[in-house]
Amino acid sequence: MRQLPVRRDHELHAMRAAGRVVAEMHQVIRELARPGTTTLELDAAAREVLARRGATSNFLGYHGYPAVICASVNDELIHGIPNDRPLADGDLLSIDCGAIVDGWHGDAAFTMPVGTANADDTRLVHAAEQALMAGMSAMHPGAHVGDIGAAIHAVVAAAGYGSPHDYCGHGIGRAMHEEPDVPNRGRRGKGPRLVAGSVLALEPMLIAGGHDDVEELDDGWTVVSADGSRCAHVEHTVLVTNRGPEILTRL
Repeated sequence: MRQLPVRRDHELHAMRAAGRVVAEMHQVIRELARPGTTTLELDAAAREVLARRGATSNFLGYHGYPAVICASVNDELIHGIPNDRPLADGDLLSIDCGAIVDGWHGDAAFTMPVGTANADDTRLVHAAEQALMAGMSAMHPGAHVGDIGAAIHAVVAAAGYGSPHDYCGHGIGRAMHEEPDVPNRGRRGKGPRLVAGSVLALEPMLIAGGHDDVEELDDGWTVVSADGSRCAHVEHTVLVTNRGPEILTRL
């Protein structure tokens, strides 16, 4: 069974630093995301954090991507491009962004209501966060990548939500996307084995309507739910340790 790379102490030092930058980007965006704000303004604020911390973006220019954040609203699941449309009260906003410090990457996402939250959105976001926690709880030495997907999918399915088949989490280190893929559904005991020092980015993606189908818009990036229902996307970069999982993308 294939084993994942083991990150050494100096590598983890840089990844923790990158993760803190990502967490600060999230914090700043959460404070600014209110009715009337545009996602272009949120992107500008994220750029300011990167510049202040001496970090660079792993999103900007990635396969031609034009921004440092992905800003997905309502039925947009992932990869939404920031624009000049003001956010409205009651919108559901997902932000995905990353940072590079000394050549090492961090990557994380969150979903939040803009202004007034409704009960359905609150339940959707809570389920996404619970799915992420379940996936992280499966990350211990000797476990398998399939255990993570099985844990995530159990929460999503029990809550009655959909999740796309073709988008998933990933390994992370010197590149933002490394092997292995970390699907949001899986079979326990299958896939590469985790060891202390493994680092993965877990990212549950939930579709409120209960269907799994998605579509990519003509911009070549934005992925939306095929049924028009709202979506949530959450993510952390997580280290496997002998003491339990360590979230690297938090302050």
